Amino acid sequence: MKKGILATKVGMTQIFQEDGTVIPVTVLQAGPCVVTQVKTEEKDGYKAVQVGFLDKEGRKVNRDKGGRKHIKFRHGLSKPLLGHLEKAGVSGKRFLREFRFENAEEYQPGAEIKADIFAEGDRIDATAVSKGKGFQGTIKRLGQHRGPMTHGSKFHRHQGSNGASSDPSRVFKGKGMPGQMGNERVTVRNLEIVKVDAEKNLILVKGALPGPRRSLVTIKETTKQGA
Repeated sequence: MKKGILATKVGMTQIFQEDGTVIPVTVLQAGPCVVTQVKTEEKDGYKAVQVGFLDKEGRKVNRDKGGRKHIKFRHGLSKPLLGHLEKAGVSGKRFLREFRFENAEEYQPGAEIKADIFAEGDRIDATAVSKGKGFQGTIKRLGQHRGPMTHGSKFHRHQGSNGASSDPSRVFKGKGMPGQMGNERVTVRNLEIVKVDAEKNLILVKGALPGPRRSLVTIKETTKQGA
């Protein structure tokens, strides 16, 4: 892998091709990402580039007249993480991720990775956390059928039999059941980049991507070669 970047989901829109065809696209704010660490086989056992994305402040500690501490930002970055970033000459970042680039040795801490690392027509894999739907039944969660809605039926949206009566008298592993839906790490593969705006660091990807707006999306060149 030689290409990868972190982005946030802006939303969806559509663009027109020269022949008038409408293409639905997802707009991503890709980068700029800053290289915070370069890992080598000699020191770390593998080659990778660690990048940071989106600025975030550290914890601010104030003291009153009695010397008691008051943390202003409870969810700020910890001191060890701030020290790690300061060593690379980088300000606080909200997200840190690694990319196992084949040419990792060509990067230096503090270098920027922008949207222009990709070009129109490139194929990518996009990873994000899908929208959470909460606890749902099997019809919405798994697409199972409902029961008859006629008069006298007592089975409408209920799941139905689980253990199949006296034989086998147990529930098989993997049985589709109600439960938590969404809020899972999802990877959509072999997507096409329709347009890249290098000035605004925007990438337009054909189709839909998982996750709500402003969520983090990891973009890598696709692993499905020849697709």
